[in-house]
Amino acid sequence: MAEDHSIDHEVIESAARALREAAATGTPVGAIREQISAGGIAAAYAVQEVNTDHYLASGRRLVGRKIGLTSLAVQRQLGVDQPDYGMLFADMDVAEGIPVSLDRVIQPKVEAEIAIVVGRDLPYPDLTTAEMIRAVEYVVPAIEIVDSRVANWDIKIWDTIADNASSGLFVLGAVPRKLDGLDLRSCGMVMEVKGEPISVGAGIACLGSPITASLWLARVMAKAGRPLLEGDVILSGALGPMAGVSRGDVVEARINGVGTVRAAFASEAG
Repeated sequence: MAEDHSIDHEVIESAARALREAAATGTPVGAIREQISAGGIAAAYAVQEVNTDHYLASGRRLVGRKIGLTSLAVQRQLGVDQPDYGMLFADMDVAEGIPVSLDRVIQPKVEAEIAIVVGRDLPYPDLTTAEMIRAVEYVVPAIEIVDSRVANWDIKIWDTIADNASSGLFVLGAVPRKLDGLDLRSCGMVMEVKGEPISVGAGIACLGSPITASLWLARVMAKAGRPLLEGDVILSGALGPMAGVSRGDVVEARINGVGTVRAAFASEAG
């Protein structure tokens, strides 16, 4: 049966409000896909956009985007054929070395990624690969602390898109690297806690390359009316499987050629 892509705006507003309240109270909500799936993926992005507008009006500042579902295996699992995206706000950035309080998130997991910092505005829906490469100011290793406002990570594609692509916080490495001479496809990654690997992968996991993933994002954001701008951060997608995290953990991700980044989690609440 074909999807009905009509969007009931009252339903969209209700779903958006439920996700905001979950974020504010720290109490997750049940899956919202039954409310919005009749509107297709467009309805899920409409929920995300309602909350983006709300947060911007409340004073939060947009500083980049994240790409999710860059793994073909995960795409097949969720029944989609493309990645998704979410917004990065300034208050989601955690400086490396500052302990992360798990009270700021609900159901945290960690992913190691290559972050790309954009050196020029990218307003073109038909952006070329060459233009994307020229726009890369530098890259740094990153740990994304993903989260879900949906209870027990019971998510399908509609839930994660509506929930800002299951975003939480992010930590960027402090030593930038120019793209010259770097092969982001073959950059191997290992993420560890207490010297034990919790995730391994490589740049090829991001749609074949973090550059390819970023090109997809830049084109989609230009079409959506929220183009990437100079200085924006792109979290280009997980290089390996996400992993759980607990209070007191120190997570270290090493990406060959790109560098090392650590995220330390506070051992106590508050």
